[in-house]
Amino acid sequence: MSAVQIMNQMRGEMRYDEPLSYHTSWRVGGPARRFYRPQDSEDLVQFLQGLPVNEPILWLGLGSNLLVRDAGFNGTVIALKGRIERMEMVSETCLRAEAGASCARVARLGAREGLVGLEFLAGIPGTMGGALAMNAGAFGGETWKSVTAVETVDRWGQVRRRRPDEFRIGYRQVQGTSGEWFLAAYLEAEPGDVQAGQRRIRQLLELRAASQPIGLPSCGSVFRNPKGKHAARLIEAAGMKGVRIGGAQVSEKHANFIINTGGATAADIEQLIERVQQRVEQESGIRLETEVHMIGEAEPER
Repeated sequence: MSAVQIMNQMRGEMRYDEPLSYHTSWRVGGPARRFYRPQDSEDLVQFLQGLPVNEPILWLGLGSNLLVRDAGFNGTVIALKGRIERMEMVSETCLRAEAGASCARVARLGAREGLVGLEFLAGIPGTMGGALAMNAGAFGGETWKSVTAVETVDRWGQVRRRRPDEFRIGYRQVQGTSGEWFLAAYLEAEPGDVQAGQRRIRQLLELRAASQPIGLPSCGSVFRNPKGKHAARLIEAAGMKGVRIGGAQVSEKHANFIINTGGATAADIEQLIERVQQRVEQESGIRLETEVHMIGEAEPER
């Protein structure tokens, strides 16, 4: 079947020149040349089979942990929010969650099924696909500590099942076979008490709301914690809390968050990130590494 025939059979939603500011948690970002929302995993496989082999691809979940520059993305965005999000129990202690499922929903399912150990996922503002890609963590938990297997898909639509030992997993980073993306995860947890798990999730969400600027446009944590250190404390000690560039501001509530106070551009945010890095390095000798991924091109200077 030709690529044209494959594309004609697509059941998902295609948009062109779609502003990515509509789809990122920072509410900034230029347009995607093509923006596709697959109907389900089978539709996604067909769509990938019809893409040109050299087409740049950006996978997008809830749009957290991502800075799309102001000129946008000259390729195809595959958006999984509200799609490819099925979850199911495959045994008494193991659940399968597709890449588009929000981490918060996975945490709630685990708690309802009486599982202990997945509650931390409620504090991750993203999807399982993103959590797998970066080994996301919160409140002392990390995604891959619960993973027993994953399903991946490559750009030719080939689906594979892989073991954790096929990946190099570290703090906020995962390296594996190139050209493959996560399609689903199998998560194992210990049996426990339903009410205790639900109570733990409520406690974690209350803690998050008390310590982070929830409700304001941000990407989540901007910088990785250096070994033995806390990025937020280094930023605060460097006097950067509350500093602004344009509409971007280092949060007064949590210094490892940069918020869009209204009208910020991606350039404002990126410049503020660089200023924070420079100032912290001057004060402490530590160069903070970004946890957020930066995508696309900056607007050309006029």
